Parts: sequence; C-alpha cells; structure tokens
Amino acid sequence: MSAILTLNAGSSSIKYSVYLTGNGEPEEIASGQIDGIGPDAKLILKYKGETTETALGQADHTTGLKAVLEALKPILGETEVAGVGHRIVHGGPDYSEPVAIDEEILENLAGLAKLAPLHQPHNIAAIRAAMVAFPGAVQVGCFDTAFHRSHDWVNDVYALPKAYYEEGVRRYGFHGLSYDYITGHVAETMPELADARIVIAHLGNGASMTAVRGRKAVSSTLGFSAMDGVPMGTRCGQLDPGIILYLLDKGMSAQEISDLLYKESGMKGLSGLTHDMRTIQDSDLPDAKAALEYYIARVTREVGALAAANAGIDALIFTGGVGEHSQIVRRGVCANLGFLGIAIDEAANSASAQVISTGPVKVMVIATDEERVIARAVAAKID
Repeated sequence: MSAILTLNAGSSSIKYSVYLTGNGEPEEIASGQIDGIGPDAKLILKYKGETTETALGQADHTTGLKAVLEALKPILGETEVAGVGHRIVHGGPDYSEPVAIDEEILENLAGLAKLAPLHQPHNIAAIRAAMVAFPGAVQVGCFDTAFHRSHDWVNDVYALPKAYYEEGVRRYGFHGLSYDYITGHVAETMPELADARIVIAHLGNGASMTAVRGRKAVSSTLGFSAMDGVPMGTRCGQLDPGIILYLLDKGMSAQEISDLLYKESGMKGLSGLTHDMRTIQDSDLPDAKAALEYYIARVTREVGALAAANAGIDALIFTGGVGEHSQIVRRGVCANLGFLGIAIDEAANSASAQVISTGPVKVMVIATDEERVIARAVAAKID
C-alpha cells in the first residue's frame, strides 16, 4: 500500500488531500490547506474528524509543502508517497488527459501562463516544489481544460481568421475536473441520466457552466481564458471586446486592464463590497442587491443558452461553493425557467437536498470532488 498526495495550488493557498491506494478506489485519510501563503501562512489539517491549525509565519509554495509533509509524517508512518497529483488550470490544445510530468512538459505548461495568469504560475510553482519535497514520486498533471476537448468545432472556435484558431486561440473551457466528477457520479448513481442532456452550473468564486451529454462536453461558458461567461468573485465574465479597446484608448496599460478584469471586477466590482457571495447575499446595501440580481440573471441566461446548444435539457445540476450552498441563487435562477420544465420544491431547496425539483426537468445539488478525480488519475499512473 502506498499514498497519493493531491495538490490544488492557488496564488495564496494550497489545498491538499492524502489517499491510500489498495485494490480499489483511493481512500482519503486526510485533507486540508496551506492558507495565506506569504507572511502569515497557516496549515489547516483535517484528520479523523478533527481540524487543527498551525501558524507557519512566512511561507512560499516550497516551504508550505514541506510543512504539509511534516504534518503528514505521523499519519503516513512508513507509507511511501508514490504519486503527487496536481490540478493544472490550462492544458492548451495538446493536453487532453492526465500526464506524468517531466521538464519538457513543465516548460510547455509555463508557456500557457498568460492564458490563466491567476492560476498557472502557482500550479507550476507547486509542481516544482513537490519535485523537491517528493523526489521519488510520480508527478501527475490533471487539466481543467481537458474535459472540454470533445466540443464540436462550432463550440470551439471564434469568428476570427482561421490562422488564430490554428495557433491556439479557441474556446478551452475550464473546471473540467469538477465536471468529470459530477458526470461520473451521475452515471454511477443515476443510470437513467447516463445519456441525458444536462447543464452543470459550477458556481463558486470562479464559475462556469457547461452542457454535457453522455459524459461528453458539448459547450461551455468559459472560453479562451478563465474570464468569460458568468460573473465571478473578482472576474468580469462575458464582456464586449470593444470595452478593451475603449480602455486602451483611455491610456490604460495591458497590465492595468488585466488587473481590472481579473481582480477588481465581477461581484467585487459590482457590489463595491466584496467578492464573497455569502456577504453579498446578507447585505442590505443597494449595490450588493443589484450585484446579486445581475449574477442570477446571467446564470439564468446561460442555462437557456446551454439548453439550446444541447437541443434540450433533462437535468440541471448545481455544484461549487455557491451552487452547493446558496438557496437564494438556486431559487432565483430556477424562478424564470418554468418554460424549460424547471420548477423546484422550496423546502428541498432550503435544505440543499440532492433533488430539489418538482417539474419534468430534474434539478439537483451535488457536491463536487476534484481531488478524488486527481487521485484516481494518479492511481492509474502508478499501478
């Protein structure tokens, strides 16, 4: 028996889980995160039903991973970490399945950093740190864009000269690990929906929605970068490209525009308050209420668009932090979709039950598990 470590690295945090491998499904035994990478980092560990927090002080990705290893030593004992799985946000056009990472692949992934500037550099930093911390382990990259490589050409291309498509300017889609888990869970537990036309709404601080059929992606709200589609915590969502030209004409630099659209927009920009949906929902401020109304309207619109792309809809699934926990968002989105056969039971919605629908279209709330998808991919590489 050996162990698998999964890592999901962001700009200021690293989520991790530990699994034991055997003859079947990897078994999660511990999880947590390094929170607040920088001068005031702390390690959070969940093990045997208990949560502990340890202040680390100054920490980067390398020292944070070393702290994780130290914390896990008494849990792992003599068990070897045979593989480390990494969530990598952008795999470009070439990576459509998990890969064992070597230096050449790492350099290729670094070249995609401009397409996912909030995530890719930190994904790569975590991989390099894991190579140092676990020199004997297989490093496996799992790509958020891979799930969407089944798009038809019409759902993959922009109306630009075709040469741009050939060089990689296309709709990639993101949150693929989440969609992989949800579609697998549905296929396993609800076989009657195995070939159903499903819209999945992965709503969190980062958000996207996708239409699937038979575990294959049909179309997604996110495209070339992780900034399109519905508004997110700090990202703008769908935007007329003429606005970029307008901002350039005003004299803003590319970096200033990038910071505006990635870090200062979305729910944070609209509400003038915060990126946190929980705070926005609880606020009586007019701008917060208006931001929530806009969010619900955009998600509702995308359900209709994705249903059209999929020639109908048999099920709508909410997942992600907001999708799983916000009865207000779910209620608001479903309120105007009766024409599609969508209606919900308020008591079930308030309880965040797995099935909340009363109409012919099944509406569900399913918790995602990206780490388990990563662990399965690593287990396949070390078998």
